[in-house]
Amino acid sequence: MTVNSRPGRPVILGQNQYGKAENRVVKITRDGATHHIKDLNVSVALSGDMEDVHYSGSNANVLPTDTTKNTVFAFAKEHGIESAEQFGIHLARHFVTSQEPIQRARIRIEECAWERIATSEANSQFIGADEVKHSFVRKGQETRLTQITYDGSSWEVVSGLKDLTVMNSTNSEFWGYVKDKYTTLQEAHDRILATSVSGRWRFNWTDDEQKMPHWEKSYEQVKKHMLQAFAETYSLSLQQTMYQMGARIINHRSEIDEVRFSLPNKHHFLVDLEPFGLKNDNEVYFAADRPYGLIEATILRDGCEPRIPVDLTNL
Repeated sequence: MTVNSRPGRPVILGQNQYGKAENRVVKITRDGATHHIKDLNVSVALSGDMEDVHYSGSNANVLPTDTTKNTVFAFAKEHGIESAEQFGIHLARHFVTSQEPIQRARIRIEECAWERIATSEANSQFIGADEVKHSFVRKGQETRLTQITYDGSSWEVVSGLKDLTVMNSTNSEFWGYVKDKYTTLQEAHDRILATSVSGRWRFNWTDDEQKMPHWEKSYEQVKKHMLQAFAETYSLSLQQTMYQMGARIINHRSEIDEVRFSLPNKHHFLVDLEPFGLKNDNEVYFAADRPYGLIEATILRDGCEPRIPVDLTNL
């Protein structure tokens, strides 16, 4: 059967990409008896000269998605995994420079963190080892994220995290807001402020002529400044706290120009204990999981344009 390269109708192909999603790669680095773990979930998306495969089904320009999967695992061995960002940069550069039809590569990585299990001296000696350096427990605080995009000449690196749950048990108020006939919420002058942080930050490293950031140090410092701002801000609104978190990052990390947060307000409501003859003096709360207030914003270095998508679910 003959298939025309372009259908005889005024229909054209728009943006397209393909690749292999969610390649789970775990790299163990053995430094003598001490082992180190990098646990990544890597998704590859490639785009470029791909009209023929859509119009006629010709695979002449198509690198199989299975090959992209194999490349992820081979690169874990060949290059190691220094950081999620560095690993993604290696992959993106390879796909764009080794395959002429591929003009743009986007690598998304989620990193699951592990920490070493501290063992008692008595137990470690009992099983015949002076010190155990190969046992780990999954860290439960957050999932680290990064997205690397490369078009053969310029880079865009957007890193971040999700599911970082934080709480202030005081130093938070909410009052003076607009009230209409549907408003029932009581003003609060001492409340719990809790949220699950989803954040992304964009680096101003865009080409190979620039000095590359220290990715691991940058992540740890961003997280530190974010948490310190949350803890140290006397909050009159979650918006105020969110702005301070982003501003602290911009002011302390020169390699970052833009921060985007999506913060669900994890509401905690005082329980009415009066039916039981008890006074609830800001002690007992009901934690409501839904519905929740969703507070979002972008914080920018002055003079910079926003580039992180407003909808973080697509990043």
